[in-house]
Amino acid sequence: MTTTVRGKMAKITTYDFIDENKRKTIILMALFPITLVIMVYAVILLFSFMSGDGQGSQYNPLDTANQMAMLILPLVSAAAITWILISYFFGQKIILSTAGAVELTSKTAPEIIRMVENIAITAGLPMPKVYAINDNGMNAFATGRDPEHSYVALTKGLINNLEKSELEAVIAHEMAHIGNRDIRTMLIMIVCISFATIVAEILLRMAWFRRGGKNNGAQLLLFALAIAFYLYGFLVAPLLKFAVSRTREFQADATAALITRNPQGLIGALRKISGKSMVESLRDKESMSAMCIESPLSEDKKNSFFSKLSGLFATHPPIEARIKALQAMDGQR
Repeated sequence: MTTTVRGKMAKITTYDFIDENKRKTIILMALFPITLVIMVYAVILLFSFMSGDGQGSQYNPLDTANQMAMLILPLVSAAAITWILISYFFGQKIILSTAGAVELTSKTAPEIIRMVENIAITAGLPMPKVYAINDNGMNAFATGRDPEHSYVALTKGLINNLEKSELEAVIAHEMAHIGNRDIRTMLIMIVCISFATIVAEILLRMAWFRRGGKNNGAQLLLFALAIAFYLYGFLVAPLLKFAVSRTREFQADATAALITRNPQGLIGALRKISGKSMVESLRDKESMSAMCIESPLSEDKKNSFFSKLSGLFATHPPIEARIKALQAMDGQR
């Protein structure tokens, strides 16, 4: 794969993608708790200024905010770091469970296992665990923290409707994401977004249970923090997608074509997948859509305001563009 740098053609290798993904993962893991702490402190400070009416001239909103922050921020930081560590080691299991994926073995699906084994050997990668999603939609994704702890999931619709060469190409595409360490970057991105949503729901329930209590200020603060976490989850998604370059899909497509030595296989697969990629268990999981070979979201979700906002930073290039790039590899116009 090549790119133009100052008028010259510079070759981008797989090792460049691996190094870039390693850097992105470290940056994401560091920025996530930092930005979270800044956002929470900003909410506390705003709340302190707004609740200062009627408190008298002795009331200092900055001191009050700092005192509250001393209690809240350590908890937020510890929770965020703990969530990252847990999700880093066990997040792939959560993702597979969310998708309703069931592990395949050489006894339950010998042909699929043999196919994945052959592609893993050709790609020079460890054999990933293989899962199937009981859905007629046509989609696939890879997840995990590294090639030694990797997983490939295929929908039943994909397995049943693709020719052998097309299915091999899709598996090779997912193996390319494993080899390039795209899976690790995507895992951290999903973790960051899901953390904000979960904390927001917990805070809302806490605020709801405190309704009618004597301390209305605490309830209002919980509501304010919950809204802030929801906004963080919605707004951070498109920003985090800056870290997930669109070129990773072109790179994975190109690598798959080289592994299978058959660009037409992936071209045929992409054509069949287009318009039939919705997966019921993932139809509203926008944070997980970026790791699939094509968006698994429902049409309503794709057309929502936040999806269109996220679309400004889309992680998948159009299928037509991917097909054209593969055709160029195959010597076609």
